[in-house]
Amino acid sequence: MIIFGHRNWIDDQASIMVATGASKAASARVGTCSSRGILCHYLPSAPRSSRARSSRASAAFALRRTSTIASRRGVSSATPTRAPGIVFAASGRSSEESALPLNSVSVVLLAGGVGKRMGAPLPKQYIQLGGKEIALYSFEVFAGMDHVREIVVVCEEDYDELFKSVGISKPLKFARPGKERQDSCYNGFSLAEQDASLVAIHDSARPLLRAEDAVKCFEDAHAYGAAVLGVPVKSTIKEVGKEDGLVIRTPDRATLWEVQTPQVIKPDLLRRGFDKVKAEGLEVTDDVSIIEQLGEPVRITTGDYYNIKLTTPEDLQLAESVLT
Repeated sequence: MIIFGHRNWIDDQASIMVATGASKAASARVGTCSSRGILCHYLPSAPRSSRARSSRASAAFALRRTSTIASRRGVSSATPTRAPGIVFAASGRSSEESALPLNSVSVVLLAGGVGKRMGAPLPKQYIQLGGKEIALYSFEVFAGMDHVREIVVVCEEDYDELFKSVGISKPLKFARPGKERQDSCYNGFSLAEQDASLVAIHDSARPLLRAEDAVKCFEDAHAYGAAVLGVPVKSTIKEVGKEDGLVIRTPDRATLWEVQTPQVIKPDLLRRGFDKVKAEGLEVTDDVSIIEQLGEPVRITTGDYYNIKLTTPEDLQLAESVLT
C-alpha cells in the first residue's frame, strides 16, 4: 500500500513509506522522493515469486476497479466537439465494421524512461503499486488481449528478467532505449514482426489502461491508418509568452484534447514517418506526430480520464486510490 503525507505532518507524526522494487538487486534500497511537500520512503521489493502469483488476476481486478470507480465518479462519455483537422471517434469504430484480425498487433511497450520528476531512487515504471511494478500492469493487459501477437519491451537490460518472470504465452522481445523517445520507439519498432497489421506504442507509466479502450484504438487505426487514445481537456488553457509570462491567447477548449497511449499506427505508415523524421532531423514528442509530419490523418479515439501517466508522487496517490 502507498501512503502519502504532507511534509509538516511527517515532521510531527511519522515517516511515510511506499514499497518499491528493482530487479537489479535483492538488497534493500532506501531513498526519499519529495514533490510539493509530499514525502515517500522506499522499501525493497516483494519476492519475485509473489509478484508472479499475483500477475494476471491482479491486472484483471485492477481494470474492473478502474471502470467501476470511473462510473461512480461520473466520468463523462459524452461526445465532445470535433477539433478542426482531427478525425474524431466517439465509439472507436468507423462507419463500417472493423475487420481487424486477431493476433495481428505488435505492441511496443516503452519502459526505459528515467522519471526524474518522481524523485525516486529507481525509474518510476518499476516502483511498486499495489504490490506490483507499475510497468507490469499494462504489460499484462496487452498479454491477455486476443488481438496482440507479440510484445516488444524497450527497457534497460537489467529489467528484462522482471518481464520474463510473468511468463506470458505470447512472444516477448527486448529492445534498448534510445537517446530520445522517438529513438526508443524506432528501436522497438525495428524488432516488431514485419507482417503485423498494426504497431501499438504504449507508455509503461500508464498502468490504468483498459483493454476495451485499447481495442477501440486498434480498430480506428486499422480503419484510418493511425489512431491515438485521448480525452477532451477539462480546464481552460492559456497560451503564454516564454519570456514575459503574459497571456497571448485563450484557445477554444472544444478543440483541445489531451493525448494518451497507446498510439497505434500501420507499420508501413510508421516506417515512412521515421524515414522523414530521420532525413529532415525532426524532433517529435509523441508517436502520431510522426504521422502528422507526413500530412496523413490521425484518428482520435475517446479514452478514459483515469488512463493517466504517473509522473509525480501525487499521481501515485491517485492511482493507488483507483486500484484499492
